[in-house]
Amino acid sequence: MNRLLSRIGAMSVARPWLTLTAWVAVLVLALGLAGTVGGTPRDDYDVPGTSSQAGTDLLRERFPDLSGTEARVVVHDPDGGKLDPALLDRVADALGTVDRVGVSGPAQLSADGDTAIIDVRYTVPVTDLEADAMDQLRTATGPARDAGHRVEYAGQVPEGEKSASHTGELIGVLVALVILIIAFGSVVAAGLPIIAALIGLGIGSSGILLLAALTDIGTTAPAAAAMVGLGVGIDYALLLVTRHVEGLRAGLEPRAAAVRATATAGRSILVAGAIVLMSLFGLLFSGLAAYRTYGYATAIVVATVMTAAITLVPALCVLSGRRIIRRRPAERATEPQRPPMTARWAQRVGRRPAGWALLALAVLLLLGAPALTMRTWPQDAGSQPTENTVRRAYDLIAAEFGPGAYAPLVVAMDLTEVPQESVPALRDQIAAVPGVAMVSEPLVAPDATAAVLTVQLQFSPQDERSGELVNQLRADVLPAGAEITGVTAVFVDIADLLAERLWLVVGVVVGLSLILLTIVFRSVLVPIKAALVNLLSVAAAYGVLTAVFQWGWGSQLLGVDHPVPVSTWVPLLLFAVLFGLSMDYEVFLLSRVREEWLATGEPFQSVVHGLAATARTITAAALIMVVVFAGFMTNADIVTKMIGVGLATAVALDATIVRLVLVPATMMLFGRANWWLPGWLDRLLPAVGRANTGPEGLPGESAAAEETRPAETVSAR
Repeated sequence: MNRLLSRIGAMSVARPWLTLTAWVAVLVLALGLAGTVGGTPRDDYDVPGTSSQAGTDLLRERFPDLSGTEARVVVHDPDGGKLDPALLDRVADALGTVDRVGVSGPAQLSADGDTAIIDVRYTVPVTDLEADAMDQLRTATGPARDAGHRVEYAGQVPEGEKSASHTGELIGVLVALVILIIAFGSVVAAGLPIIAALIGLGIGSSGILLLAALTDIGTTAPAAAAMVGLGVGIDYALLLVTRHVEGLRAGLEPRAAAVRATATAGRSILVAGAIVLMSLFGLLFSGLAAYRTYGYATAIVVATVMTAAITLVPALCVLSGRRIIRRRPAERATEPQRPPMTARWAQRVGRRPAGWALLALAVLLLLGAPALTMRTWPQDAGSQPTENTVRRAYDLIAAEFGPGAYAPLVVAMDLTEVPQESVPALRDQIAAVPGVAMVSEPLVAPDATAAVLTVQLQFSPQDERSGELVNQLRADVLPAGAEITGVTAVFVDIADLLAERLWLVVGVVVGLSLILLTIVFRSVLVPIKAALVNLLSVAAAYGVLTAVFQWGWGSQLLGVDHPVPVSTWVPLLLFAVLFGLSMDYEVFLLSRVREEWLATGEPFQSVVHGLAATARTITAAALIMVVVFAGFMTNADIVTKMIGVGLATAVALDATIVRLVLVPATMMLFGRANWWLPGWLDRLLPAVGRANTGPEGLPGESAAAEETRPAETVSAR
């Protein structure tokens, strides 16, 4: 791998202007294609294999006018006056002329007559609607607004309308630039990771839109992919620039320093990136199309920024010359040499490693404890900020019609299995169940092969009792041939499915990571320990999410006006992303520790020197990631907000408590055992590096080191 990376670095720096021009050309081409033939992200709400999906499929087959996308128009007189029925009829008729609408109206009036709900049913799924579907709804409801009434929108159509704001990315880039300037003391050096990350992000994001033209990509997937891609893109470029600057300070010429940086840091970048991609691969086992699109989208961006780091960054380093460092190495020759602060810190940890390890473990477990009470529920309108029309519609419906009116249950009955004459009795049985507020009269399909009942609960969709009622109706009331569907039932099925699949995803991701780390670091203990501490970081992030959103500790600072369950979408997605990101820092640190171990055979000093060499880079990279992820907390979408909080928390903990305390303490406790690998396993594992590479991973540097290296360190390789 090192020779290959050396050749890649050599080709990149041989003609740096050509390399830069090629990347810019690809960026322009990708942006052009995305703007002309790229698709629009759309959500896929199907949940194959569930009861709610069976009900939806029955409606699509027998009752197509009720099976497509739903939207609800809420008309309210702010003065409390009664609405004009003739006006509502005109609005309902106008909604009936909207493209792909099968059924609209009639209006359902509140008890005091000042609020009305007009249900709109499309004949196609939300994924097949035109991009201007919301604009058409607004146009059709114009007469109500002209009459001075308040009009709000609910349902899948307005929920799919996402803001195009890029405030989070902008905040992250600006603060990252400031951090890099402080870290490097050079504007030129600070700008290189930003430029490389933005070019890679632009190409990767364009790739997502091109993929959206071929398949469904979730509406929040591009934002999540940009969040992760920007963070890791800057991290990977930062690592390579740091190694390049080290080479310049050691007296190498810019081209040689860039090639050396590509061969050494590039190996860590590829390993770290591969683990992130494997973690995203785990999302394919979630059982939901929405997660697969998250995985595809984020993988495209991560692969692009990773490629930019090992090909574009070396060229940019050469073009920058020695301006990338503030002072030449010679100017520092007379300065007194003192061990770095991180080296002194590592020595302090090494004096009492057991105590420090227990302290770090206690902090992580304490932060993760709230996760034991975590309740998950997919995002719904009640979780959205009050400036969102969906949330305003939710509040109006709950206040005027009851908390369960926003998302009623739909009981779809196959009349070839359920006798039509038994439907009235079934309606009465459902209405008698405690917690059911109202059951509509049955609606029979034109061919009399299906019937539908609408069931309104007394509780909001987020209320735990709503899920319990769905399960009770399915188990105790409904006969064979009758299925419950609708938003609330779908959410119940999604929550159950993801709770079941989470452990499969965890097993796949952890297993693949253990295999790769064992191959790379030629150790049994190091990969197991890395997986365990990363799981601790994820658990701590879960705990903070629970405390902030479910318990409401500080949630108002994030624009969330009341405690909400953790979105069902978040834990599994967060695990896949966090496990990969945490491994970035693990790989960065362990790569340097292993280099020192192979060079000296000293387990204690190798940890001290490895931490001293990487702590500044890891701290700067983590701080950048925290800022990037924190910027996404400003996003109006509750899921994006939760992801930002979880990622920022986990990265901050990972770069401080884990990398500065727990990892060095445990490595010092285990000593030489860290690098033990049975001979038979060593022979079975493929080699990712060459046997004749030296401590920096470059050919031709190992002869002297190999002669002085203790025998056990050679076999550990």
